[in-house]
Amino acid sequence: MLFMFCALGFAQQEAKSTPVKIAVIGLTHTHVHWILGRPKTNDIEIVAIVEPNRDLAARYVAQHNLSTDLLFDSIDAMLEKVTPDAVTAFGNIFDHLKVVQIFAPFGIHVMVEKPLAISLDHAMDMKNLATKHNIHLLTNYETSWYASHHKARTMIEEGNIGELRKIVAHDGHKGPEEIGVNNEFLVWLKDPKLNGGGAITDFGCYGVNLITWLKHGEKPVSVTAITQTIKPDKYPNVDDEATIILEFPKMQGIIQASWNWPIARKDLEIYGSEGQIYCNNSSDITYQLDEETDEEALTLPDLAVPLNDPFATFAAVIKGDLILEPFDLTGLDNNMLVIEILEAAKKSAKTGTKVYLD
Repeated sequence: MLFMFCALGFAQQEAKSTPVKIAVIGLTHTHVHWILGRPKTNDIEIVAIVEPNRDLAARYVAQHNLSTDLLFDSIDAMLEKVTPDAVTAFGNIFDHLKVVQIFAPFGIHVMVEKPLAISLDHAMDMKNLATKHNIHLLTNYETSWYASHHKARTMIEEGNIGELRKIVAHDGHKGPEEIGVNNEFLVWLKDPKLNGGGAITDFGCYGVNLITWLKHGEKPVSVTAITQTIKPDKYPNVDDEATIILEFPKMQGIIQASWNWPIARKDLEIYGSEGQIYCNNSSDITYQLDEETDEEALTLPDLAVPLNDPFATFAAVIKGDLILEPFDLTGLDNNMLVIEILEAAKKSAKTGTKVYLD
């Protein structure tokens, strides 16, 4: 992830600036604990939380020792009293469009949890609204902040492993029900309308996002996918196993997304014409530059502020301290292509055919 900074350093501006006022819209996506439990800093301030499920809202506010004064049952009720600079959407994926429809006309910036949208139609509407009203529309992935991925990209850019030949992304766990996801989250994860699919959406988006970034936004020639529902008793309406193949002129991308794996994993294998890199987790990377050299290993420190955290990045982008490069991991152009690829993957899985992209 490469960035351009304005003339003043971020740290200098951070000390002088006021926090970005953020409203949290929805609590049913449990990744919301990332922002609710975030240590207090002067980059953002949570000024409102909108969640119609009062029991869920009360549980989370108590868990994170937040004031109940922040709680609102609806967006309309919140807007009568609070005008945030930005919002973060932590509800179901179907509702991402609604969040943008409501807040974009006010010039309020939006960050949604991955993926951007349930369909390309929804994504196009969101993009058009963001463009019309000149707001930032970012997408947060846990893997965007992995130091291992950024080190790998630097090595690729420096030519350390030659030309890219294959990237394999593994993202999965035992399944949302098996790992004990709370019911408020589980109910929409298993709903094809609200989630846009099962494992193919929930985990497939990670690898597509990373490959799009590593390929600088190059669109694959074709997409082929296979999905299965191995546990229909638990996930009767969505897939729980998915494999996506992206065909490029001189490379393949393989995304393995699963709700069936015995051990949770988010890792990336990158193969070049000369060497290979394994991003084993957020901080550990192993690499071998050619057959004549030994494999080496690194444990990397966290990325520097604000690149280590979605909300620090969001605040920096809003303030103009940080300008995202084209096809950044969180950027709209990257995530529009992610949704186009996922839609092609779902079509391929349904029809049993390779889908060519325009």
